[in-house]
Amino acid sequence: MDKFIITGGKKLSGTINVSGSKNAILPIMTATLLAKGKSVLHNVPFLNDIKMMAHVLRVIGARVNYNDNTLEIDSSHCSFFEAPYELVSKMRASIYVMGPLLARFGEAKVSFPGGCAIGTRPVDLHLMAMEQLGAKIDISHGYILAKCSKLKGNKINFPKVSVGATANAIMTAVTAQGKTDILHAACEPEITSLIEFLNKMGAKIEGENTDHLIINGVTRLEPVTADMIPDRIEAGTFLIAGALSGSEISVSHCKPEHLTALIQKLRESGCTLNIEKDSITIRPGKEILPVDIITEPYPKFPTDLQAQFLTLMTLAKGQSHIRETIFPDRFMHVAELNRLDADIKVEGNTAIISGVDKLSGAQVMATDLRASAALVLAGLAAQGKTTISRIYHIDRGYERIEQKLSAIGADIQRIQG
Repeated sequence: MDKFIITGGKKLSGTINVSGSKNAILPIMTATLLAKGKSVLHNVPFLNDIKMMAHVLRVIGARVNYNDNTLEIDSSHCSFFEAPYELVSKMRASIYVMGPLLARFGEAKVSFPGGCAIGTRPVDLHLMAMEQLGAKIDISHGYILAKCSKLKGNKINFPKVSVGATANAIMTAVTAQGKTDILHAACEPEITSLIEFLNKMGAKIEGENTDHLIINGVTRLEPVTADMIPDRIEAGTFLIAGALSGSEISVSHCKPEHLTALIQKLRESGCTLNIEKDSITIRPGKEILPVDIITEPYPKFPTDLQAQFLTLMTLAKGQSHIRETIFPDRFMHVAELNRLDADIKVEGNTAIISGVDKLSGAQVMATDLRASAALVLAGLAAQGKTTISRIYHIDRGYERIEQKLSAIGADIQRIQG
């Protein structure tokens, strides 16, 4: 397996560009199944999760081609309504095919999803939404079986916010007969992006950017061409890299309005940020100030930036607290950061970080996607050499991260295993 070798302590400077949003693109890829014909997606990064979803769509019968950050998906000849264990078990986002398959074929057979190492993430809310729209759900031999003679609009009242369940509910409802109300819907930018894509296809969805969506079902959707939004988590990761490096960098091709919670916390930590239309320039302060955060659904602080921000706090002048309310098990990176001489203790769903004067390079192992990014940031800030193994995790969500960071002064090399 590949690994990164990082020599830390290098000053970063220059401009680093953000790729398209993986978390927005994956549900949109499955949404193309709702129309017969070829849809074209621009600004698509070459990531392992994107490749895996392309394999799932090919099994269903779609023709998928990728070239120069453009993804073409022709769903004209799709005829198979099953997503097999061999693929779905490797990536949780494969569950997104369930809604479109049910809407198109009246039937879907999808293996229980896998590919996640940060604790139990049930799909009960996905299934609840489909049942509310008229589907009959059965569980057999590790597969979810959904069937319906006709989908009908209904009220879906989620007991808690779920991005994945919201996306699946939307895709199931857009061609259902009548009106669907979705209450307590997720309002993340990735959901708004999906809504805009579906409306471009001919759907009638109101309420974007709110937690109350109104969907009036249509009988037909058409394939479209669309640009994908930039990845706010990648942008946030690079901003934190700048805060750690002690030097000014610019993060370009991003949407600053998607990062308001992080921007506020970076300013509290002592950084100065200059906001432009599609870029952010960060200038660290003389020292890193301790900041407390609580992860919550958008627009509050995102769980997907928790590990990276925790890394920043390891070098703060004082003690900080990070409370994880979305995925309480999401602290597996703590043990690895402590190997770099960080001082972090976990009590329940809260990490208590006592800032240290310096981090020291060591051998560490990535445990999941965002933990991988946190370790890369720590390696960049640490004195000496850091070796990070199992970096296949980071290839799921960061496009050519070592090349991007090297271009602004980082000493990071990929060693093929």
